[in-house]
This record gives sequence, C-alpha cells and structure tokens, in this order.
Amino acid sequence: MKKNRNNLWAPFLEPNSLRYQLLSRSLFILSGLLLLIGMIQYILMEQFLYRSKAESLLNLGVTVPYQVLEDTETLPKNDQYVSALLSLRTPDIKFAFIDNDANVTELFANPSEGYSPRFPESLYREILASGVCSFKYKILEGSTGKDYLVVLAPIRSPEQLQGIVQLSTPVGSMREVLFPQLIIFFSASALALLIGLLTYVPVLRRTLNPLSRIEVTVERINAGNLDERLPMDQGQMEIDQLSAVFNGMLERLETSFKTEQEAGERMRRFVADASHELRTPLTSIHGFLEVLLRGAAANPEHLQKALKSMHGETERLNKLVNDLLYLARMDREPAFLLQEGQLDTVVHSMESQLMVLAGERNIHFRVEPNVTVAFDCDGIKQVILNLFQNAVQHTDPVNGEIELILSKIANGIEMTIRDNGAGIAPEHVPHVFDRFYRIESSRARKSGGAGLGLSITQSIVENHRGKIDVQSSLGTGTVFRVWLPNGLKEVQQTEVVG
Repeated sequence: MKKNRNNLWAPFLEPNSLRYQLLSRSLFILSGLLLLIGMIQYILMEQFLYRSKAESLLNLGVTVPYQVLEDTETLPKNDQYVSALLSLRTPDIKFAFIDNDANVTELFANPSEGYSPRFPESLYREILASGVCSFKYKILEGSTGKDYLVVLAPIRSPEQLQGIVQLSTPVGSMREVLFPQLIIFFSASALALLIGLLTYVPVLRRTLNPLSRIEVTVERINAGNLDERLPMDQGQMEIDQLSAVFNGMLERLETSFKTEQEAGERMRRFVADASHELRTPLTSIHGFLEVLLRGAAANPEHLQKALKSMHGETERLNKLVNDLLYLARMDREPAFLLQEGQLDTVVHSMESQLMVLAGERNIHFRVEPNVTVAFDCDGIKQVILNLFQNAVQHTDPVNGEIELILSKIANGIEMTIRDNGAGIAPEHVPHVFDRFYRIESSRARKSGGAGLGLSITQSIVENHRGKIDVQSSLGTGTVFRVWLPNGLKEVQQTEVVG
C-alpha cells in the first residue's frame, strides 16, 4: 500500500511536472489570497475598534462641565463640580484641558504613568479659533513611548468656547484584542490550506486524466502504431479540440507515410523495370557487335543484317529514353498550354495518319461537329496516337476493327476508341495504366512497346483535368474513354475542387 501511495504522489513531487506546477501555483495563489484577506480583516477590525473607542471618548469629553475650564489653575471648590470631575476619572484614560490661550493642564496626572501626548500648539489654536476639530482621532506617542489614541472635544458655555478637553487612552489593550483574532484567522487559514491540499490533489489528478491518456496513446504512436487515435469525448472541451486537431494531423501523417511508401515502391519497380528495358536493347547491340568483331563484318550479308538489327534496337532505345524523359517532365512540371479550340478539327486532320497506322484494318470515325474544348494540341494528338496504336497492336491485321467516337456530353466531351481485339483479362485491367506493365511481355517487346504509352496517356489526360478509363473482357475487345471538361472555366473549377 505504501508503494502505491508513493506512486500516487510521485507526479506531484516532480518540479517539472504539470501536476506539481498546477498544485504549487494554486496553493501559492490561495495562500496569497488568504494573507491578503487576513491583512484587510486586521486593518478593518483595528479601524473599527479605534473608531468605537474614539466615539466613546468624545461622548465622555462632552460631559465635562464647562465651568471646570473657567479657571484651570484654581479648580472650582463647588462640591458639585468636584464630584463631576471625580466621576470622570478612569485609570486608562488621561485628561488634559486646553484653555483659550492654548495652555495645557493635566488632570489626575500620575508622574509614574507619564503625561498625555501633545499636539502642536498651532493645532490647538486652530481648533480654538474655529471651534471645530477636523479629525475624529489620532494615534500619538506618549512621554513613556507608548502609543495613545487621542481625541479633542471643544467645550462651550452658553456664551462662548471655554476651551478643549483632550482624552487619551493606550492602544495596547485594543491591539491585544486583535492579536488573538489574527492568530485564530491564520490557524484557520493553515487548516483550510491543508484540507484544500488533501481534496485538490485527487480532483487535480482526475482533471488531468485525459492528458495521461493522451500521453499513453502518443507513446504507442511513437512506437510505430500510426493507426492509434486520441480519444475524442473526454468531457473537456479544450482537450477534445486538441485531440481532434492531433487526430487530423495523424490522418495526414499516415496518408503521407503510406503515399511515401507507395511512391518508394513504385520508384523501386520503375528503376528495376527501366533498367531491364534499357538492358535488353543494349544487350542486343552488344551481341551484334561481338559477332561483327569475330569476323562477320567481312560478310556483307551478315553485316547488313547486324546493322539493321542494331539500328532497330537504337530506335527502340531512343524511344524508351524519350518516353522516360517525358514522364519525368510530366511528373515534375507539366508544360501544357490549354486553349479552347475545335477538337473535331484535330481528329479530322489526323485521319490520314491513323489510316496508315491501321493498315488493312477497318476504321470507323464518328465525330460530331463543333466540339469545343480547352486542350493542348500536341498533348491530345499524342493521346489519340497512343490509344489508336494500342488498338492496332492488339487487333487482327486483316479482320481487326477500330472505331473512334467524339461526342458532346452534359459536362464536357467524350472521346472513345473501341476495338475488337483479344481483350484484357479482368486481373490485368486495373494495371493497364501502370508504368512498364505489359500483359504479354514477349509480344509487346516484339512490337517495340515498353509499357509506357498508356501511362503517358493517363498523365496527359489528368493534366487536362480530365479522366480516362478502360473497359475490356477477353474475346470481346477493349474500349478506352477519355473525358475532358468543356472549356477553360470548367477546367479552372475542376482545379479548385481538386
């Protein structure tokens, strides 16, 4: 049990911990407030006692008969006045009389107890002249070093002001009343701080539990588990908002991490495939050169055959390098200048070139007139050539049929290239736009393809803010559809949405 208790208190004893800082600062502020309240209470109680004592002294002073002040040197012998004076005598109060000439006379003076405190003579004369005292009480130091509460009460006869009676009483007795009250207050404050500490610690621990859960979750995330998420409904608005923001950041980090992994994997495949594709023509050229060096160059027939083969391989190598450079440029910074124009005019201008590529295959063009779209002429021409050449390669040279359709649709234009070739198996359809992906490696290599044409086509279409898809099944042929937005305005809106 002792160990568990130490574990519970451990976070509150670490100076750098949030729990310690919150607890210590809260107790410091509470202590300061209690000290301030104690000081204010002491001052208010002191002033209250002083005012109350001053009022009682003033009430006592006004009861002094004015006849007493008519002759302060020879006090009246009338028994009535002597009795009145003796009735005023109190051990803790000193009496002094100030006549109209500002002369001060002590009454009931006891030399061992000292004399009444003295004000400046100018103050006495000011009160005698005005008949009004400008203050209720003053704290003055007496002849013995003690502090006295002093009041002045003007005494009047029916005709005139007869003088001033000064009453003084020590403040020590009143301070003795305040000191125990102060001790009681600070004792109660210390007890309140102790009780507050014992009750605040569990409340603080419970309040900071969401942060503890966040700490545990973040440690698991730091260990590599990016699927972890911070709890969202912990009953604290700020913590929940922090969790929501942190979870959003985790989502983006996880997406970026997966994207980076996929990009790295694609790059590794790309490098491997590109190396393989580049190695094949280089190996062929190297083989033919070795044959020539061994003496085949002396035979004109063998020499001609080797040179033609090497020429074909260099053309294939050159095309592959150009395609790779084109894709790299497209990935880095596509340089397309989109301008609105008649796409049907571009298709018609390419008909003769496409007919030559098709050979004896049956070609059908179904092109709507006035098909306006924002496009880059060279880019779209390459899209048409790549898709058309793909259809030519996979259809029969004699019985093959290829159809090119260009039409308007509600939110743009659609270009379709359909063939009646062997088709594509379902497992290959999702990968036809991958770089270096070939359904029949030997056939594609024989025809000069490296699996980059459709990847280039897709990049061009996407940089036009369009879409391309494929539908195919074995034995029924293949259909490629390209969608492009209507004009520059629609392209800009697509960019904003994207």
